[in-house]
Amino acid sequence: MQTKREKMANRVEVNFQGTAARSWAKNAALFASRALKKYGRDNWELSILFCTNGLIRELNAKFRAVDEATDVLSFVSGAYNGPFYLAGDIVISLDALAENASFFDVCAEDELRRLLIHGILHLDGMDHATNDAAEPMLKKQEALLAELQKAPPIIQKKEKR
Repeated sequence: MQTKREKMANRVEVNFQGTAARSWAKNAALFASRALKKYGRDNWELSILFCTNGLIRELNAKFRAVDEATDVLSFVSGAYNGPFYLAGDIVISLDALAENASFFDVCAEDELRRLLIHGILHLDGMDHATNDAAEPMLKKQEALLAELQKAPPIIQKKEKR
């Protein structure tokens, strides 16, 4: 007999490696929790690691055999710990985030939100072959981003990093 899992809040942990911790770490976790809820995911546990291009390049080379930096990587766990689904880990390069924001002429806040949602979608099994906006995963990403437009800011205006 299958039992129904009780709906609980999602758990998100944020860490920094190779770069100074940011005061907005808690806000990033709150945004990720809101994104999960809006996406219809409950009882998820995930971690987010913010790092440099150097570290994400090492991870990309080791796990994807691509020897270059990228903006976001997702590592799926897919296990359960009691009522929680251990979704996995999202790794985001703060260097790439800044580069993307400049290249796409968007603010760091919007790019951070986009990368968090992108990582969550990968943890849920979605993927994309190209970066074409017509890709179903990227369409879903942009739709979620639009739905969460009024969420409180992650990066406070006074923070320079």
